[in-house]
Amino acid sequence: MLAARQMASRLRWMIQGDPEPSEACWQAMGDALSVGDPLADDLVGWMHEVGMARAWGQFEQALKAASALPQNTPAPLRVFIESTGQIPAWLDVDLMAQGARVLQSTGLHGMMVLRDAGLMAGYQASAINQTLIQTGSLHKGAQRRVAETTTWWLACTDDDGMAPGAPGFTMTLRVRVMHALVRHKLMHGGQWDERLWGMPVNQLDMQATYLAFSVVQLLALKTTGIWLTRRESHAVMHLWRYIGCLMGVDEKLLSVHEQEGRVALYRNVLSQAGADESSVLLGRALMDEPLQRHYANLAGVRGHLNKARHLSLVRWFVGRSGMDNLGLPAAIPWYPAMMMLPLLLRSTLLHAVPGLAPTWARRSRAKQRRYLDVLLGERAPQHLTGGCPHQEKQAR
Repeated sequence: MLAARQMASRLRWMIQGDPEPSEACWQAMGDALSVGDPLADDLVGWMHEVGMARAWGQFEQALKAASALPQNTPAPLRVFIESTGQIPAWLDVDLMAQGARVLQSTGLHGMMVLRDAGLMAGYQASAINQTLIQTGSLHKGAQRRVAETTTWWLACTDDDGMAPGAPGFTMTLRVRVMHALVRHKLMHGGQWDERLWGMPVNQLDMQATYLAFSVVQLLALKTTGIWLTRRESHAVMHLWRYIGCLMGVDEKLLSVHEQEGRVALYRNVLSQAGADESSVLLGRALMDEPLQRHYANLAGVRGHLNKARHLSLVRWFVGRSGMDNLGLPAAIPWYPAMMMLPLLLRSTLLHAVPGLAPTWARRSRAKQRRYLDVLLGERAPQHLTGGCPHQEKQAR
């Protein structure tokens, strides 16, 4: 509990009012540890009954023909496709589109802080790490995990990326099913300690992931110099509320406004187990990820420079104790300190000059896509452009 308090201490200063969880809230979070994703879990149960290769092919066909499923579509598959195709009454398509444009405009800086504040800092929650450890994902390489996550994030934040049938929409449903496959594998593998870690990829874990992509990134942007209006922050929250809904997060665990999301994040962090050896293993692996990128030139210099920049950002977000938790070397937050004023001036200018923001967003998006090319190199395997065959095999 003390370790969780330390992780949440910085966040406490950014919350209005008293965010401490009540007894009922603690009980609800405890219950969420034992809940998976019933809709996707039922689908995965059917997949195992009919055979994974055949079932995955039917699932892919259903994604492509979601609006006109054949009459003979198996019931679990039909229920999943039809349920995820229902548009929530609260969804504002224009607001969601604005959220995507906001994230596009953050350029490389937005992707850097998401990696370091959302992914790296999150490794301090050791119970969540167990899924990566026990599925062998640690040994597949941090570079691959970052590339896959970046591919999905770019698809979700593209223009109309979350429209039914669009790449972001379909990739999100694939990820959701993959989570259910992993949950099934670990629950039936005989080594998972549910009393200690809760159900694999449980609702509280899924909420933590959703909050990392929404609230954590917004906080990381704002605390490093990016100025966003209340409307822009709300738009980002709205986009990720819908993505979270498609990911299978219970709507009661999704937040409408950023301040509500900060409270949810604070409480979620308080519920997490502290760092352990898994935090160090994952932290050190991600620390060296910049050295594995496919740079066009000066690979050694650029790799070490990017590694130093990321370590500097991590230090800014997690502090000295967080660096120790993650097994990272001592670093000073020189990069965010250096970039604070330029980023603040830039974001202020973008809001002050009419017509400048759309042009900047297009240029920033192009940089984000080039960053993906650096992560992938010339390999660009199919599973990083929308399909998940390798993941399906690993989850059997």
